[in-house]
Amino acid sequence: MPAGRSSKIQQHLNYRMRVSLQDGRQFVGAFLAFDKHMNLVLGDCEEFRKIRQKAAKSGDKEEKRALGLVLLRGENLVSMTVEGPPPQNTRQRGPGARPGAQNLGAAKAAGRGMPPQPSAPGLQGPMAGVGGPSPAMMAPNRFGPPGYPPRMPPGMGPPGMRPRF
Repeated sequence: MPAGRSSKIQQHLNYRMRVSLQDGRQFVGAFLAFDKHMNLVLGDCEEFRKIRQKAAKSGDKEEKRALGLVLLRGENLVSMTVEGPPPQNTRQRGPGARPGAQNLGAAKAAGRGMPPQPSAPGLQGPMAGVGGPSPAMMAPNRFGPPGYPPRMPPGMGPPGMRPRF
């Protein structure tokens, strides 16, 4: 996504937005997030939809319901308009927050006991001498497996293959 389009949308994060969908519904909520597909996340959201009355003389009735946190698929979006600025308390969160100010809901790393060790015991495999061949068996040998003579004498073949006289 081009940086210009993304930055224009980012300017409206945390604003109160009205989003219209293809089926005629409208959602009003705090614009919290978006992605490359233009999927939106709205917080403290309300849905507005028009219900047609059977009697032609009366106008359409608008029904409102509170939804909370909503994820809207970008494929169904028609338009977005600003309903109002972000609340004052969300502007103070983040890197420029005042020291000592309460950041309710701010993510912080939680300590879990011991600090990470460079080599955690138990992740290196079995201890020496346990569960594997000895180092002598693992050492490369030019003449064959350990315990065998380096070469067989001339005229001598493997057992069962000796020449008959």
